[in-house]
Amino acid sequence: MSTTNPIAVVATDVAPRSVKSLYPAPFAARMEGREKRVLGDLFGLSNFGVNLTHLAPGGSSALRHSHASQDEFIYIVQGHPSLITNAGKTHLAPGMCAGFKAGNGDAHQLVNDSADTVIYLEVGDRSAGDEVTYPDDDLKAVFVEGQWQFLHKDGTSY
Repeated sequence: MSTTNPIAVVATDVAPRSVKSLYPAPFAARMEGREKRVLGDLFGLSNFGVNLTHLAPGGSSALRHSHASQDEFIYIVQGHPSLITNAGKTHLAPGMCAGFKAGNGDAHQLVNDSADTVIYLEVGDRSAGDEVTYPDDDLKAVFVEGQWQFLHKDGTSY
């Protein structure tokens, strides 16, 4: 049985994703300090995704958001980002992790408010029919047939 997927790789040797963000303008520009190495796809994983993500000083992981049906998990490898949730700001350090249960409405994002690069692993499932809420922005996302569709909160397309 042959496969085109590797058995193992050095994660930092995987080329960064060529598209910095899937967000529509003007939100995509806010992700300039983020660099993702898409690891799960490299191995043909289809039930969940895994990314090794670098945040430059001032960078953000995403717009603050919450998922209706997809769980997420992060593990800090390097640096000291701030985790912003509905409860406020929590400072993280290497070895710390956080999980975000789908459907609880707790919007979250990582922000690198330090002078050094932050590196973390992010893991998320790929449940069909997910909807994402962005409480701080006029944006919502719907996961349809394996693709994200971005809309204004009133339902009109970008």
